[in-house]
Amino acid sequence: FQKNIQPTLRRTGLAALTHFLFGPPRLHRELQEERDLVFAIAQCSLDHSQKVHTRVLQTIYKRLTGSRADCPHYGPHWETLGFQGMDPATDLRGTGFLGLMHTLYLVMDPETLPLARDIYKLSQHQTQNFPFCVMSINITRIALHALREEALTKECNRRQQVVGVLNDFYVATFLSLYQTWKTQNKTISDSGFVLKDVETFAKKNPKQLLRRLEGFLRERRTGGGGGLALESASQNPSPRLGPSGVRNGGKQMHFTGVCELPPEMEGEARLI
Repeated sequence: FQKNIQPTLRRTGLAALTHFLFGPPRLHRELQEERDLVFAIAQCSLDHSQKVHTRVLQTIYKRLTGSRADCPHYGPHWETLGFQGMDPATDLRGTGFLGLMHTLYLVMDPETLPLARDIYKLSQHQTQNFPFCVMSINITRIALHALREEALTKECNRRQQVVGVLNDFYVATFLSLYQTWKTQNKTISDSGFVLKDVETFAKKNPKQLLRRLEGFLRERRTGGGGGLALESASQNPSPRLGPSGVRNGGKQMHFTGVCELPPEMEGEARLI
């Protein structure tokens, strides 16, 4: 997959010169492989024959719905979760397996799981409903665009990581959309405009967006509600997806080869 990726925008002529003189700093050389891996994962399709892929889907389904039972690979239950059809793979063509990994990150982190459930609850609202997973995939698309356009380079260089920054940017952007959607009583007919506005702001102000997320989570930890009261409580705390993979007591499941992970590694991701 890495042979086919386009990790940065191709600029020519005046645009290239302007970018060189006034654009963001270049991504540190030691981070370029991690960045390229992200775009490679975005080209990796969902494969129901891969155990890790199906367990990621099952985990997302159980975390959001509260179900304890496994669900079939295909069926209308995926539409309830916010996919457009009975096979989630059809919605992931734009972001590949990365779209699922971001949703997994959102529901696996004990700090963001309550937020994930509140967004999911809003997506089921009688008048403000929207397809949760399709919206999440759109947020991943925004994050990929921001990474490709080098809007996140400065933060990646500062933190010396790409995946961790991208994960937090994804959550921060989803939080921004959620707050706008809920407080301004948006409906599905507004989705295109809301996504465009959120994307424009996020790419122009990534540092501000990440600070908002940090403040939101800090306020939640101290009982302030993070500006919007979160109505669900975190249960069964799970590991945080760190700079290079899923952490579990110091262990990591790196993104490398995530499309063909051996079964013995699956437990390290704490998938259900």
